[in-house]
Formats: sequence, C-alpha cells, structure tokens
Amino acid sequence: MTPDAILSWVDRLPAAWQPYARLARFDRPIGSWLLFWPCAWGVLLAKGPWWWVPLFGVGAVAMRGAGCVYNDIVDRDLDAGVARTRGRPIPSGAVSVSAARRWMIVLALAGCAVWLALGPAAKLVAIASLLLVAAYPFMKRITSWPQAWLGLAFNWGALVAWAQVRGAVEWPAVALWAAGIAWTLGYDTIYALQDIEDDPLVGVKSSARALGQGVRAGVAGFYAAALALLGVALWLRAHDVLALAALLPVGVHFAWQVARLRPGDPGQALHLFRANRDAGALIALACVAVGTAAL
Repeated sequence: MTPDAILSWVDRLPAAWQPYARLARFDRPIGSWLLFWPCAWGVLLAKGPWWWVPLFGVGAVAMRGAGCVYNDIVDRDLDAGVARTRGRPIPSGAVSVSAARRWMIVLALAGCAVWLALGPAAKLVAIASLLLVAAYPFMKRITSWPQAWLGLAFNWGALVAWAQVRGAVEWPAVALWAAGIAWTLGYDTIYALQDIEDDPLVGVKSSARALGQGVRAGVAGFYAAALALLGVALWLRAHDVLALAALLPVGVHFAWQVARLRPGDPGQALHLFRANRDAGALIALACVAVGTAAL
C-alpha cells in the first residue's frame, strides 16, 4: 500500500486481485472525484437530465483507472526511484507490464461503454481528449508545469458534458474548463509537495519545484483564477451578478486551504489535496443553483 492510499474495500478483495485494484487507484478514490466533478458541473450548469451525472461518474472511475495504469506503465522506472511510489504494483513486481496492459484495456472498454451512450457532438469532443491523456505522463520530464497539462485533460469532461446536454461546446463550458485548469494547478501543486525532495533525484519537474518558496502565493493565485473563471461561467449562464453569490462557499474553502498549507508538511499537503473533493462538490452546488434558475 502506498502512503497516500486509504484502507478500503480493496483490502477485502482476494489477494490476487488487490494489486490490480491498487494499480487502478481504487484504493485512492480522490482522483476519480477530481475527474468526475467537472463532468457534473457541465451537466448541472447546462441544466441537463440528472441521470447523466452518475453515468459520467461511472465513466470517470473507469477512465481514471485506465489512465493510472497507463501512467504507471510509462513511469515505472521513475516510480522505482521515489519513496512514495516505489511500492506501487508495477515497480514492486506485483503486476507485470504485460498484465498491466491487459488490465488497462479492460478499464478502457468499460469507459467506452459510457462513451457509446453519448450523442454525436459529445462523442467527438471526448475523442479529442485522448491526445492530452496520452501525452500527460511525459510532461513531467519536459516541463516544470505538468500540472497545467493535467488540468487540460482532467477537466475536459466539462466540455463533453456540456456538449452532451446542449449539442455543442458553448462559452460557459469553456469558462468552466478554464476554471478547472486553474483549480487543478492549485490542488496538484499541493499534491506535488509530497515529492519535492525526491523529484530532483529522478529528473521529475513540477509546479511545486518551480514555485519554490512562493508555493503558497502560487496556490492562492491559482485558486483566485479558478474562482474568477467560475464566476464568468455562472454569469454567462445566468447574466445575473447575484449568481456569483453561489460561489461564496467555494471561496471560503479555497481560502481555508491556502491558510492551512504548510509546504514542509507532506501529510498536511495530502489532507488538503483530498479536501478538493469537497471543493468540487461546492462548485457543483453553485452550478445546480445557477443552472436551475437559468432559462
């Protein structure tokens, strides 16, 4: 079990299944939440049928799992050199690379089942994300801002969901996507603080390293940008300044994260990173409030 995993139903699976569940990060559900929430925002702000929210949830779990397996296949040598990740199934030898590839295909097929249920426009938008996903594991080797690339990919669901409901990608969806990118820069910079000492040893770059002593100010700036862009998305949907009041709880939550951030404390960084499940939920509630009131 990696240090950032949690005790869960995975530990009650048959022993032979547990490494595959951990490879797909089923013991670390926060990643699925972070992939799911932008999809939910798109459905809710566009005032779509409620049943698309759980369907996108299923797709998020499957595709996040497939993405994690792919990432671990690509990063197996890097993971072996980092204390937090050397116990993962592939570098530890619990799962072979060929078995991991087969498991990745199974998970991708599960996600494909949700893709098949999408309308034509949403299908095309979803396919366009594959290049972003495929390139992500290599970004940490070539740029100090792989978190920005992760934001591009992880928040693409807002565009897919909007296209599913409205038949096209419109400006409120673009603003949601941009807000999600800024949000991801904030929370994944916090996450990267866990590896800030090991990353230089294996040649991995990150926004946490790039920001250095200014990491708290950087996270605050990212969250402020996310809040501003969310405000743009809500205003474009409702054309009412009062709609921005729905974001007050989100702003308070972001401020709490920044106030609690201690760059030298990996445990606190992990706690704050996981707290973004709640931040995503607060944004979803704002989307419900504004989307329901919009014409």
